[in-house]
Amino acid sequence: MRPRINLVLMPALALTLIGAALTMAQQDGAGRNAPPPRPKGPCDIYAAAGDPCVAAHSTTRALYAGYNGPLYQVLRQSDGKTLDIGVVQPAASPLQDAGGYANAAAQDAFCANTYCWVSIIFDQSPKHNDVIHAPRGGFSGPSMGGFNNLPVADMAPITIMGHKAYGVFITPGMGLRQNDAKGTAVDDQAEGQYWVINGHHYNSGCCFDYGNAEIDSRDDDNGTMETTYYGNATSWYHGNPAGPWIMTDQENNLVGCVNPDGTKLCASLPNITWRFVTAMAKGEPHHWTSMGGDAQHGALKVMFDGPRVDVTYDPMRKQGAILLGNGGDNSVGSQGTFYEGAMTAADTFPSDATDQLVQANVVAARYDLPRLSLAPASATAAPPGLQTFSPGSSQNTTLTFTNTTGAPVVGVQLSLSVPRQWTSVVTGASTTSATIAGPVAPGASVSATFKVTSGPVAFNGDLVGNARFTNQATGAKQFETTSEKVRNVSPVKINEFRITDGSPTNSTNSFIELYNAGARDVDISNWTLTQHPAQQAIFSAVKIPARTKLTPGGFYLLGLANSGLAVPARAGDKTIHVRSTAGMNVGDTISIESGSGAETHKIVNVGTAAGAGTTLWQPLPDGPVIKLPAGSTNVPVTSVAGFAAGEKIAIGYGAVYPAVARTIEQYEVATVTAVGKPGTQAFLGVDAAAGATNIKVTSVANISAGDRIRLDIESVGHGIETVAVTKVGTQSSRTALSADAHAGATNIKVRNANGFTVGDKLTVGTPANHETVTITAVADGVDFTPALAKAHLNREFVVAQGTGLDLAAPLKFNHAANLPFSVKGTGISLQGETAFAHSSNEPVQPLGTGITLDAPLAKDHAINAVVRDAQVTIAGYQGTPVPNQWFGGPALAPGAGNMVLRDAAGLVVDSLNYGLLVDPWASEGYQATSGAGQGGCRVPAPSPAGGFGAAAAAAVSPNRSAGRFPDGADSDSNCTDFLLQPATTLPFGSSAGATNIKVAGVADFAAGQTILIGTGADRETAVIATVGTAGATMSGGDIEAGATVIPVAAGFGFAPNQTITIDSGANQESAVVVAAGGGRGGARITVAAPLTHAHPAGAQISGTGITLTAALTKAHAGGTQVSSDLPTPGAPNKYSNARR
Repeated sequence: MRPRINLVLMPALALTLIGAALTMAQQDGAGRNAPPPRPKGPCDIYAAAGDPCVAAHSTTRALYAGYNGPLYQVLRQSDGKTLDIGVVQPAASPLQDAGGYANAAAQDAFCANTYCWVSIIFDQSPKHNDVIHAPRGGFSGPSMGGFNNLPVADMAPITIMGHKAYGVFITPGMGLRQNDAKGTAVDDQAEGQYWVINGHHYNSGCCFDYGNAEIDSRDDDNGTMETTYYGNATSWYHGNPAGPWIMTDQENNLVGCVNPDGTKLCASLPNITWRFVTAMAKGEPHHWTSMGGDAQHGALKVMFDGPRVDVTYDPMRKQGAILLGNGGDNSVGSQGTFYEGAMTAADTFPSDATDQLVQANVVAARYDLPRLSLAPASATAAPPGLQTFSPGSSQNTTLTFTNTTGAPVVGVQLSLSVPRQWTSVVTGASTTSATIAGPVAPGASVSATFKVTSGPVAFNGDLVGNARFTNQATGAKQFETTSEKVRNVSPVKINEFRITDGSPTNSTNSFIELYNAGARDVDISNWTLTQHPAQQAIFSAVKIPARTKLTPGGFYLLGLANSGLAVPARAGDKTIHVRSTAGMNVGDTISIESGSGAETHKIVNVGTAAGAGTTLWQPLPDGPVIKLPAGSTNVPVTSVAGFAAGEKIAIGYGAVYPAVARTIEQYEVATVTAVGKPGTQAFLGVDAAAGATNIKVTSVANISAGDRIRLDIESVGHGIETVAVTKVGTQSSRTALSADAHAGATNIKVRNANGFTVGDKLTVGTPANHETVTITAVADGVDFTPALAKAHLNREFVVAQGTGLDLAAPLKFNHAANLPFSVKGTGISLQGETAFAHSSNEPVQPLGTGITLDAPLAKDHAINAVVRDAQVTIAGYQGTPVPNQWFGGPALAPGAGNMVLRDAAGLVVDSLNYGLLVDPWASEGYQATSGAGQGGCRVPAPSPAGGFGAAAAAAVSPNRSAGRFPDGADSDSNCTDFLLQPATTLPFGSSAGATNIKVAGVADFAAGQTILIGTGADRETAVIATVGTAGATMSGGDIEAGATVIPVAAGFGFAPNQTITIDSGANQESAVVVAAGGGRGGARITVAAPLTHAHPAGAQISGTGITLTAALTKAHAGGTQVSSDLPTPGAPNKYSNARR
């Protein structure tokens, strides 16, 4: 569904947009006849120094004086149209303007009263390395099929060159990328890169980067990327707390320095406080440098200048992709704001002097704060980006003007342009504008607060703020605009929702509750609720029946049915394909759909439900989107699990790229005739020379003779070619030395020898010093011949080459090991031809054998129509009260999702994101809170409290909901309006008589609180005496006395400086946590002092837990729930931890 866009603008607003589109600054006075020249940009400076840019990205300005193409593209939500945002050209009058900045006025006009996304940032260099929608990689984004979200276009307004422009505001889950780049550095080639960012917008998530990364969006080992990084993550190299720091990302390491002793504290790395930051990262063989400075003042400072981390980073194995906003493996936990950046050509290493000239150019561009901001009067310091009114209601709104002209201004006049039938007056007055005579000094701010009263008609759109002022020095008159999203809708709220009650037999006991927070009845007939699980396409919405009214203070409960249609069913069908068959039996009566469209049938056969979906294959670095035309008889897929010949398959169609959840996906159903191999991402195991007819590869499992493989990227010393496979041999097996190997050795110790075979060729060493031997034995290490000619250090690479792939023709180019490729596999073959076109990352689902009915269906039924079996107690919503309406799907995602409530006209009434910003345009709340652990404003997911590996095999999700308290409370902030009941689990259980329980988490529990332990007949209540620390796990291996690093089943829940207990009985001891985390070596806890005792694998390790006022009367098994209040479907919410 699309929100209605009101195209009727108030006259003042229309004039504002027209005037802004012309010049963005109407000014009086005579100008000169000739316009001034365009200012030079950073890439002009790099080119003059012999370091030409191969990537130049900015949404704020041209990075070349002669660039006249588009800077970026915006995609409009209302109709799916796009607009390229270009560069403002020089003008001689009415006042001289050198131009060179982004035409933000064009964006404002195009995106008025709707939302826009940044869909492309164009590369201004001749290489055309545009960054686009980032595809799924080692980690997946929240958009369809794992694509990352696109940035919302207006979330980062600034001033540059005295004019308004927009940066790129990245929240967790967003990112842009170009995996098929041209001209970038590959392997150990030198390269420079810089960016300008918001120094006050950051977090500790991985990883806010810009620069050179992996071409398959995966972690391809140490040294496969080299980017700038900004944030305060402490799991790798870092400065003194609390950050943030300017560093680099070199894969499996955020690197801010290299210490001779191998420690990761960069003591000289400064904490950054600048609002605008310039940062440089450049690398060459054996050496790298990072620099940083205030983008508004002064010169760059060297952050680090020195050697590579170790032999696994020297030489580097860079791959040449370009990323913005996330990690090399598509890690999506980061946030930040980007304004401009560039990368220099392969084999260039800009001098520090050149970088200082670039910094001077950045400073000369005059980055500054936005001139205007508009926010609820109660939230000017943290604007939520939205104000929600009910028709005829009033709220106070503050418009703030900041003088970013560089000179005093006078006569600042502030006013609002409001939608039709709305009013706006200055608070405490009857005027519609406020004038501050001034003067207002440079950098100073003034504001006015307005009482805004909404009109009688429902509306989604913009409230526009205007400022008119005069430059005191020149007499030039100027004006500026800004906008804020507003809704004028009935006061019905998404009030509470639960994903699961924690039952081990029913993970879908879900409900969604609506609440009328107003004083009048609200007709909610034909309203819709769109529920969008992360990474899934949207197929349907729940529609509320006609003649449905919600009384004041009334609840409307939606319950997830035990099943629903996985694909549409047609009249005449006798078999239906369903989301779940759990608990269904032959002879049961089921209802299909509800209301006037319902029909009932008896089950005559229960087959299998639709299985877990996969996606149509996404190839990298080519792709990421391939399109299958209508008429295809085979579908390449990411996984073939669950598909079987003779059964049905659902193949999604209708996606529009980039995928931003603005269209409705549909399924085409076909019959599977054969199940082949899924697609594969792999990379070369060893270097392949031009002329070779065989390549060694890291995976052969899903490669077949006849497959065609595209190799490499287009850059210096590299070339793209496509090869045909004639024979499939064995794969390469990669590991590393576990000890130094001396020259003359015929045996090496390795981390593992899986896949090593006698007679196989073995490559030992880094690309700079590797040598090849032949394996003679695999036992205590690996024996080989001839003896090593060189010494090799611990952790250098070791590769058993395998026999690889034979090719139909000799290679045309040299190809480096570690460069990825993709193979689409043989896929799933279909009976007949597809009727529709299909494309990468659209959903593909095995439909199972379904349910056979006693008679053919009399009517058509849509996807996700309710399939309700009243006899089922192990699936869907259970208990009381009975829902006002059942819905058939999709099932709520446990980790992250989005909900949007719309009225019958399609206007958004309420929206939320939980767990992650799944659909950022529908977010409510201030998104720029920064620091460790921050990740945008969203509802906390009422999903699992956290598992602890083997110690929590029986662990379940707690029975809790996310809800507003009191009911209907709405400050347009998802993160503050919604609460969770305190809930956790007992990973190890507890015994009767215990007065202390070890718990997975302690958040929101407090002394004096009554808690519930267990469920059903095993439940008992207790009162908390004291709350200690969280965490409960087992040692993951034997621990020696004197150890300071403890392998554990899981490190979740433990925190630095926390006291923990290890083991039990006479062997029990305490320790203080220094760090807890995971990684390639597995989860581990580092403690401050050596342990006194040895401990066996499986020893309990826990925090101090929760102490009770009285002993427990019952024993409780591992995984038992601990909670305070319980969810209240269809009744007033209860959250005893509410701080209101």
